[in-house]
Amino acid sequence: MWLHSLVVHNRRLTLSSLGVLAAVVLCDQLSKWAVVNSLEPHTPYPVVGEWFRLFVVRNPGAAFSLGADATIIFSVFQAIAVVMCVILAFRARTWRGVWPIGFIGGGAAGNLIDRIFRDPGGFHGHVVDFLSFWSFAIFNCADAAITVGVVLYLFNTLILEPRREVSA
Repeated sequence: MWLHSLVVHNRRLTLSSLGVLAAVVLCDQLSKWAVVNSLEPHTPYPVVGEWFRLFVVRNPGAAFSLGADATIIFSVFQAIAVVMCVILAFRARTWRGVWPIGFIGGGAAGNLIDRIFRDPGGFHGHVVDFLSFWSFAIFNCADAAITVGVVLYLFNTLILEPRREVSA
């Protein structure tokens, strides 16, 4: 009986992780579609003064446009991250693992879709970035999801798990 409840519980965790992953991809791709079809590139659209604005750019590189000549390498790493997160979704054992797996996998998948299907295409595509805070950086929903997922993972791994071991 306990084995059946474990399998059902793990199935819920797996489906939840994959659901979060799919929701991140959907949010990312819909937001990119909306800004590409509604806003002019390289034109600031203030939302909250100069503090937050929409500013559409195509980014061939990674964060802060680093590695613009290494687009294929980023594509390979993103594909690996997506596959690893799908595998981890089937291995999730706690609810704390659902969100990081879904956020990281969904963010990697969202940007990988751009790399595959946006110009110039074929794993060399440029990612659509459009969220601009101050003069800090321009990013997208997928980038934000990856960042949040990594923070949640680190919080779980470095803060929550060691506390659980000490109290056990």
